[in-house]
Amino acid sequence: MLHSKPKEDSYLHKGLRKQLVQIVREKGIADERVLAAIEAIPRHFFLDPAFERRAYEDKAFPITAGQTISQPYTVAYQSQLLEIKKFDKVLEIGTGSTYQSCVLAELGATVYTIERQKALYDFVGQFFFLKNYTSIKRFYGDGYEGLPSFAPFDKVIVTAAAPFIPPKLVEQLKPGGIMVIPVGDDTGQKMLRITKDVNGAVKEEELGDFAFVPMLTGKNK
Repeated sequence: MLHSKPKEDSYLHKGLRKQLVQIVREKGIADERVLAAIEAIPRHFFLDPAFERRAYEDKAFPITAGQTISQPYTVAYQSQLLEIKKFDKVLEIGTGSTYQSCVLAELGATVYTIERQKALYDFVGQFFFLKNYTSIKRFYGDGYEGLPSFAPFDKVIVTAAAPFIPPKLVEQLKPGGIMVIPVGDDTGQKMLRITKDVNGAVKEEELGDFAFVPMLTGKNK
């Protein structure tokens, strides 16, 4: 399986990452730690070899099970909104390619990530690069349910478009915590940042238009 075999990270790839970081910076990403994480992680490792030459374009690309690897700007934007601190315990809904998971781990977080697509969950389990990030804990399950047995979480990130804010995910967020989630339908979504204060009260901020694959209920075998 190609995904299980280490790939080369050449000077060309590293140079293309520097260019990508500059593109993302010019689009408004100001958190230097997030930019450093984007530069550190070889995005071409996460893609089929057919897309390797295009891996450092600021675009989403298809992966296994009809899913996508998110646009680097989107990954950086959500990561910046989360304000990750070292040792933060983060719940991620929608493991996908693990690119977002690795960015969060590079920032020092412990990542509990859920994938509902069994084919994708199994595929990612063979990914050689994850050996570099032992702080990523993967789960096969329903993202709407979260991971109550591991709650509460400092941060929650949802990487698919939900039709509403899942109440169980809000419950699993610590007081003082932040959730970032795109909410809407297939015509488009708004990025929301939800903060929970020390008394448990929730505040919502609407932060721009995005397009994500839908967040579905249940598990897909």
